[in-house]
Amino acid sequence: MTMRYPEWIWHNGAIKPWAEATTHVMAHAIHYGSSVFEGLRSYDTPDGPAIFRLTDHNRRLMASARIYEMPMPYSVEQINAACREVLKANALGKAYLRPVAFRGLGGFGLSADTPTDVAVAAWQMGAYLGDGVLEEGIDACVSSWQRFAPNTIPAGAKAGGNYLSGQLVAREARRLGFGEGIALASTGLLSEGAGENLFLVFNGELHTTPVSAALLNGITRNSIITLAKDNGITVVERDIPREYLYLCDELFMCGTAAEITPIRSVDGRQVGAGRAGPMTKRIQELFFGLFSGKTADKYNWLERV
Repeated sequence: MTMRYPEWIWHNGAIKPWAEATTHVMAHAIHYGSSVFEGLRSYDTPDGPAIFRLTDHNRRLMASARIYEMPMPYSVEQINAACREVLKANALGKAYLRPVAFRGLGGFGLSADTPTDVAVAAWQMGAYLGDGVLEEGIDACVSSWQRFAPNTIPAGAKAGGNYLSGQLVAREARRLGFGEGIALASTGLLSEGAGENLFLVFNGELHTTPVSAALLNGITRNSIITLAKDNGITVVERDIPREYLYLCDELFMCGTAAEITPIRSVDGRQVGAGRAGPMTKRIQELFFGLFSGKTADKYNWLERV
């Protein structure tokens, strides 16, 4: 699928034409994966376009950079402003945003000092895993590729290099005819999807894997936990063996790109009724209700453009 690129992008402090936001082929990040990034969505709301948890995302961007000792030339507030600016420049309301910071052209070698380049892009994007999947669900598989072990690569950083793992998981799933892959941790227990967190439903309770399971502590994951608890739904964070994917009543993935995507089968085995169940639909209602006004934005998660 050919992407239609937007006209404008924010790059190193200024809005410029998309084609001019270039970097050198010898930039550190290209050779060593030394980038950190975020994915955000803006939504059209009754009060106008708003970015969901803008400040929380960009605080995590800063945290990821801190883990990798990457100096950041802009503050959270400046990157927040850049997100708003690039939406306005491209006349976008509902959109996906990508702030990224990376070690640019400078010294050579793993520990070389380089300047940090920062960009923010925004473009129109529908359902990440395909049209209709939010309603119909996807078929997933457990990947043959495991997540990285503790104290090797920090899963708590949203770093570009981490997503080499996700690429292996996702591409294997597509090659085998599945909509997405699910990865196990080095312990053999459940971790997360290629780029999404997991929730399983047992007897009306939400169960999710802990941050110690080599996963990114997703902002959508945190939002779901918060909304569920506010609405009397029990949430359990625990280690989960693989076979419980086959035994749960419902199963869904979540993330900024994937939003809340039901999983109707795993490894060819039907999950529950083989479609989005009542709990999944309830969580979707609560989540998407934030943007329609049906769910109160009591935590001020919607930051106006």
